[in-house]
This record gives sequence, structure tokens and C-alpha cells, in this order.
Amino acid sequence: MNKLLSCIKSTIITTSILAFGISDVSASGLLTPKGSNTQLQIQDHSVEVMIEDGYAITTIENEFYNPSTEILEAVYEFPVPQNGTVAEFTIWIDGKPIIGEVVEKERAKTIYEQEKAAGRDAGLTQKKTFYRFESSVSPVRPQQSTKIRLVYMQPADIEGGIGRYVYPLEEGGTDQNKLDFWQTDSNVQRQFSFDLSLRSGFPVDALRTPAHPHAVITNNDQLNWNVAINKNGKTKSNTVVTENPADTIALSERAATFSDLALQDNDNQNQGASSNALNQDIVVYWRLQPNLPGAIELVTHKKPGQRRGTFMLTVTPGIDLQPISEGRDWVFVLDRSGSMSGKYQTLMDATSQALNKLSTNDRFRVILFDDKVEELTKDWTVVNDVSLQNISDALSRSSVDGGTDLYRGIQAALSKINADRTTSVILITDGVANVGKTEKKDFLDLISKYDVRLFTAIMGNGANRPLLDSMTRVSQGFATSISNSDDIMGVMLSAIEKVKYQALHDVGLSIKGLKTSDLVPTQPTTLYRGQQMVLFGHYYGDEQAEVTLKAKISGQETRYTSQFSFPKESSDNPEIERLWAYAQIQELKDKANYLGTDIKDYRSAIVDTAVEYGLVTDFTSMIVMSDEQFENNGIDRNNRDRRANEQQASASRLSTTQSSNRVDQNSPAFTDTRPSYSGGSGAINPLSLFILLPLMIPWLRKRVSTIQACSAGKK
Repeated sequence: MNKLLSCIKSTIITTSILAFGISDVSASGLLTPKGSNTQLQIQDHSVEVMIEDGYAITTIENEFYNPSTEILEAVYEFPVPQNGTVAEFTIWIDGKPIIGEVVEKERAKTIYEQEKAAGRDAGLTQKKTFYRFESSVSPVRPQQSTKIRLVYMQPADIEGGIGRYVYPLEEGGTDQNKLDFWQTDSNVQRQFSFDLSLRSGFPVDALRTPAHPHAVITNNDQLNWNVAINKNGKTKSNTVVTENPADTIALSERAATFSDLALQDNDNQNQGASSNALNQDIVVYWRLQPNLPGAIELVTHKKPGQRRGTFMLTVTPGIDLQPISEGRDWVFVLDRSGSMSGKYQTLMDATSQALNKLSTNDRFRVILFDDKVEELTKDWTVVNDVSLQNISDALSRSSVDGGTDLYRGIQAALSKINADRTTSVILITDGVANVGKTEKKDFLDLISKYDVRLFTAIMGNGANRPLLDSMTRVSQGFATSISNSDDIMGVMLSAIEKVKYQALHDVGLSIKGLKTSDLVPTQPTTLYRGQQMVLFGHYYGDEQAEVTLKAKISGQETRYTSQFSFPKESSDNPEIERLWAYAQIQELKDKANYLGTDIKDYRSAIVDTAVEYGLVTDFTSMIVMSDEQFENNGIDRNNRDRRANEQQASASRLSTTQSSNRVDQNSPAFTDTRPSYSGGSGAINPLSLFILLPLMIPWLRKRVSTIQACSAGKK
């Protein structure tokens, strides 16, 4: 085995797909009455998103109306995206907004029931599953409106120069009883609005909203952009407006290359659709200018006179990772179980197109599984026109059936790996294992027996993300959450393209000259071409620090170093305290998964952190009641004060000119530019539809035709 292959492990790329057809999409984020057949009306639903300084803040305000003559208790369920943390739950009581406080889960539930029994206004937000939060509101009075506000925060995803934000509205869909429960009117009666503001530290070329072609996209300059989706949704597809007429023409021409052509039929299809139904995720992409330098960015928060500060360090490597020229083996493992009904044909089309992207010196296998396993290829098959046509025909004849024996599907993929070749396994599934071995430990033990890399692209708000994420971490691969409003084919093409390049293995980051603590994540990781590394932690003092990123490329250790100072005082970004706390809690959960221990062993540490920083977790909830009742129950208004500080800082940031948080200008860590998926010389990002849409036109037109046929009642 040559030196390159000895350092590149066999690869599993798991594209975990939980995609819904139009007719199967159920709305999430609905206020539904408990113990009543009355259907509450959504009067207004407004969303404001601010993306700046490496993180996003989402604020949702909903106003609901009770048309009945009875007093109701309502339950409001909503998904929060991966790495998102709830920071605020507010109810308007007597016309006044009251912000909730975080306490232990059992205590919060007891207080809420007491308030409800006494007929006093109260609310409770708790975590129900790994992807869903639930808010209860009581009472919802007859012939009156109820107004609530939710705020959550999350790091902003950027990969290969492509940023991505998702506002999740689709129900998960793997629990039929849950789907039956949520059969309610998801249409906003008066007004639906979505406004996203992007303040970037680096120039942005363009924005797009692939599933919402009527969005209005505007910008004042290349650092400040806005996306608006209104109730009527009848504006021009992906309209781009700037203050400079010349810029308007140039940007519009660029927008046409990645939007208008491929989505023309989609635009026509949506003309008769209701644009104010809360049943489709909103996905926004932004593309940074190519040829930007590799950089280290630093965001901090440290109050005047305070000894300890909090920081978020983002490393975007500028490293020339070389393509791998050797042929490789590919195994496509496709879930054809009953849970894939309604999305299976789309996945088969995407698989066929992905197979056509393989090199002529590659080999492949295709395996189907439900509660049994069938291999369409009897062994490794050489890539040529005949073999690709044969497998495409076989895929088109296959259909869904049976349960989901995910374990046997993965086991079959690993059965014929050749140690002398780089092997990639693409697993397409919703990750909902219900046949055979289903325990997380079984999957982790299986993966750990092989020298593999696991890459997951997890699609759908109800996919089994904890299972797939855990397998990913054990293998030091990467995970990407994908919405139904993203592109499945793009995910698969990206997975194929990404592993054609070398990767940074055994990545670690050290900080010397300045005292730091509580760094998360703590484990060495792997960075693939275009990925960033984000590190949270605490720091003490304001001395100059020496920051070193070390990694192995093709087995050779390399180091990238820079020197810069941490600020003595910094009050612009108090939000990162919550982001650090959330990352710390996730680290404890990951540790429990890795060691096979019960997460309850870390209960005390999680509760203490969550209460201090106002986070809803498995063991804490957010309670809302009158100021008087907070005082009567001895609950301090810590979260109210924290939110006031965050809102003041946000307003202050908006009053200043946006600038980069880069701190290594005087001592650059990298000499090369960062990889850009839009530059034409790199891998294809699963999130980068800017490049993929010309290839997708035939597939998109076919999909639109299918949707139109279904709408007309045809098979």
C-alpha cells in the first residue's frame, strides 16, 4: 500500500435522507388545543433572523386566536435546528411581554400545573425529543388572541465559501400517530413574514432561496444583505435589488445563472400555491467571494472588571489540499423500507446521477435493504456506460417494502472492503432502525471494528440524528443536516467529490501565552476540504496568544501558527456565552455516547450550566408566569436580564459598520486562499446549488412534472 493510501482510511459517506413529497409534508410550529376539537387560528407568524459574527439569532412571534366559547390550554410544538438553543420563551400577559426563566424540569412542570389550576396565565417550554420542543400555554381565552415569542441561537454554517441557514417548519414525519395529531390548518390568516439580515465580515457574491423563488433579496453592499418573504409571495423569482443600478444588473445576471433557468417550472408551479402555509422549511444560502484568504476569526465577550471572558474562535484553513488520483471503490446502500415511501424514486434518480459522476478507474456496488438485504451488483463493478445503464434500469424497477434493518444494511456494505483501495459507502436512509439490531451501541461497535470514515448528511427534522451523529464521531467523519428544501442529488455529488481530496487528520488547536479553560470541542477531529473549525472556551487576561493548528496531511504532521491578543474588555457579543454553554452540554452528551454511559450521570453538570445560561435541555425547562408569581416562587429573573443585555448589544452592533473579526492579519496562519466550491477547481458542496443547478435542470423538470401530475390527481 502506498503512503497516501496508508493514511487515508476507508470511507463511509452516509447520506441520511428523510425527504418528504409535497403531499406528505406536515406543518410544525402549530398551536393546537388540548382536550378539544376546536381549531385555533394562526393570525400572524413573523420571523426575524440576524446572521452576524459567526452566529444566527432567530426571533419568532406568533399570534393565535381562539374562535370558540371555551377556555383552552394549547400546545405549541416546533423543531429547532441542529446546534440551535432556545434562549427565550415569552407570553404576553395583560398586554405585557413576560420572559421565561429556566429551572429544573420537574419543578417547572409542577409550577406550571399550579398556575394553570389557579387560572393564572402561564407557559412552559420543554424539550420533548432530540429535535422537537414543546410549549404549553394556559389559558387561551375564548374569542381572544394569544401572543408568544420564541428566540433561538445557533452558529452560522459556512463550508467551502457557502453559508447556509434553515428555518425549520416541516414536521419530522417518522411517527404516524404524531402526524395524525397535527392535522390542523397551517395557514396564516392575516400575515406571514420572514426577514433575514446578513452582516458578513467578508464580501458576499450572492444569496438564494431555492425552495422560495418569490423571495425578495436586497443588498446595500457586499457585506449587508436581506431576504424577505411575505404573505402573498407574488414577487419576481429571486429578485435581487441594490442601491447601485450597475450592481443591480450584474447581480441579477449572476442570480439568473443559478436560479431562474432551473426553477422556471417550479416558479410556475408555485403561482397557485399558498405562500403563507407553515409546512415548508425556508433555506437561505449565501456565497462568499472566491479567493478569500485563509483566516482565524475571534469573537469575545468580557465585561469590564471581569476576570474571565468567553470566546469563539473560527479557523478557516487556507491549505492547498491535493486531489487523490488513485481509483476508489464505492458502495451505495439504499433504504427501500416503507418509511421511504413518497421519496424513494427521487432518491433513486439522485443515485443514478451520482453513479455517473464516478471516474472510469473506480468500482462500485449497489445494495438495497428493508428487513432483508439484496445486492443489485453481485460484486465490484467497473464504471462504464453499460454498467451504469444496467444499474440505472435496475434502480428504476425497485420499490419500497418492509421494515428498516439499518444494521444489516451497514454490515453488508462493510463485508467486501478491500484494504488496498480507498472505499466509500453511501448510505441513503432516514436512520429510523426498527428491525434487527436497533441499539446505538450495536452500531458504534460495528463501525469501530473497521478503519472507516463516516459522513452523514441528515435530512428531515425527524431523522435519527443522535444515532447517525454518534457513528460519525466515532469514525471522525462529518455530519450535515439537510432539509427537504435542499437538494438530495447535490448532497450525493458533494460526498463523491469531497473525498477526492486529501484531508486534515488528527487536527488539534493549542493556545499558549494566555490562560484558557473549558475548551469545546476537546477531541481531535478531521477537517475536509472547505470545512471550518470552531472552538469555544474561556480566557483570562489580555496577553498576546500564540495559536497553533496542527494536523496530518498524508501522514506528515504540519503546523500553522499566528500571534494575536485577546481583548481586555468586550461587550459586543454576549450571545456567545449561551453558545459556549450549549457546546459544553453537547460535549457532555457526546462523552456519554462515546463511553456508553447514561446521560443522567451528567445531570447535575447539565442542570447547573443550563440554569446559569438560560438553556432548555433534557433536564431543564423554561417557565413563564407573572412577575409576582416569579417572586412568590423564589425564581430570580436571570434570563430576563440576560436577554435585555443581548438585545442592547444587538442594537449597538447594528449602529456600527460591519467589519471582519479576523485577528491574524499581521501574522497570517495560512499562505494559501481558502477553498471555494464556487471557484470551479474544488469539490461540490451539498449546500452549493449555485454550481449544481445547471446539472439538475432535467431532474428538476422531471420532479416538477411529477408534482403537477399528483396535484391533478394522476398517478
